[in-house]
Amino acid sequence: MFELIQAGGMAMWPLLLFSVAALAIIGERFWSLQRRLVCPPNLVPQVEQWLARDELDDSRIALIRSSSPLGRVVAAGLEHRAQGREVVKEALENAGRHAVPDLERYLRTLGTIGTVAPFLGLLGTVLGMIEMFSGISDRGIGDPSIVANGISQALVATATGLVVAIPSVMFYRFFRGRVAERLLDMEQEALRLIEILQGERQPSAGP
Repeated sequence: MFELIQAGGMAMWPLLLFSVAALAIIGERFWSLQRRLVCPPNLVPQVEQWLARDELDDSRIALIRSSSPLGRVVAAGLEHRAQGREVVKEALENAGRHAVPDLERYLRTLGTIGTVAPFLGLLGTVLGMIEMFSGISDRGIGDPSIVANGISQALVATATGLVVAIPSVMFYRFFRGRVAERLLDMEQEALRLIEILQGERQPSAGP
């Protein structure tokens, strides 16, 4: 592994850092964007039961808020539940907008890695060519190792840049789609909450 890094030249070190960062972001986003963590399916039904039993107090609203991104949206609506449909709807929308940056956390960094990594690979290619021609000008073309080393550096750096960039771009687009799905789930749950609060949906008393 270290020999490969040496063969790729100076551009390999930032590419190595980019690869570690990209892997960390991909793993963290896979975990954090799970539906059960972003939009728990039992949250609104639990709120529905508390409302039906008149058990919803400030401590439970605080618990809801700390539970998940959907919890923060639901808690914002519950805090304004006595102020009419439009006020509740506006509170839910504002909370939803504030939840977007949390869902998109680190995605801009991942997209930047996917964009910059090929250029670093290209930089390594250029540095390899410079090293090759510099060696030829100093020692002539009689030593084939000069050409081989320069070409090796160019190819290793280019390949590494692509290896880092391709999955970074793929997962960036994948997670952007996942965020859109989670926002849609949250919107549906918010509409469900509005129906409950406005009496358009008969709350169930639960077991």
